[in-house]
Amino acid sequence: MLQGRRQMLNKQNNRYFNVVLLLASLTLLTLFSSNTFAHAVAEGDKGYIQEITGVHLIPFAYLGAKHMVTGFDHILFLLGVIFFLYRLKDIALYVSLFAIGHSSTMLLGVYFNIGINSYLIDAIIGLSVVYKALDNLGAYQRWFNVQPNTQLATLFFGFCHGFGLSSKIIDYDISPQGLLPNLVAFNVGVELGQLIALGAILIVMGYWRKKTHFFRQAYTVNVMMMCAGFVLIGYQLTGYFVA
Repeated sequence: MLQGRRQMLNKQNNRYFNVVLLLASLTLLTLFSSNTFAHAVAEGDKGYIQEITGVHLIPFAYLGAKHMVTGFDHILFLLGVIFFLYRLKDIALYVSLFAIGHSSTMLLGVYFNIGINSYLIDAIIGLSVVYKALDNLGAYQRWFNVQPNTQLATLFFGFCHGFGLSSKIIDYDISPQGLLPNLVAFNVGVELGQLIALGAILIVMGYWRKKTHFFRQAYTVNVMMMCAGFVLIGYQLTGYFVA
């Protein structure tokens, strides 16, 4: 009798969790429909970047952290990367690869004025979310009987995420006076924001992984991540052809 009630409660909890996931995914899809969450910089921050000259380390560090914490494409990819990583050593390795890729192309892209069409690079960033969700679902092994090199993929998509941001900054015609220290400060802020986001993710994942229904719900979450990535791809490609 008691066991039956527990099973019923577990089923109710699972249904409740799935509803919450659905609502969360719909919210994310809505957010993805706005340029604000596709490597864009808020209008107020855009005006600030265009107007100032000289070295402004703290403001640029703040802008970098703000971009990372509010960049849901970044956070979804980061979530996908660490989804099934349990050892801190592995988490540190993959997050470092992503940070190296992201930092290098952001700095070099702006400093050497290497611009990529923002719609196309953001579509590739959406593809990075789809790739990682499919990887977590084991799709490549089942469909093609191959397993991509996850470390190289993380580094490669890190490069893409960095170019996504550098392309936006170039569009805002940042002042060359104090450019390098401001970019370094911005990048430091991005990495601090990444650590904040990573800490929050690890806390939630640590609690969630203790639940008996984790693996069943993990499938649903990764499917939703994949759908969010496809929405971002479609939105950006539509903007490319329409614009």
